[in-house]
Amino acid sequence: MPALALLAAIAVFTFEQFIEWKYGPAGIVGLLLLTVGLKANNSAVSSTGAVVIALLLLRTAL
Repeated sequence: MPALALLAAIAVFTFEQFIEWKYGPAGIVGLLLLTVGLKANNSAVSSTGAVVIALLLLRTAL
């Protein structure tokens, strides 16, 4: 069980570093809002985070 928790922590850390490298601090803010909103079951916060991430993805696609 501790090995699974360690692997999950490494995966989350790697994903966060990738988001920060690719999208900067705004990507981290969007990911944080999305995560906090989902854990708190608050649709307004999670929707705001999803919109921030979507806008960042659209900016890099154009």
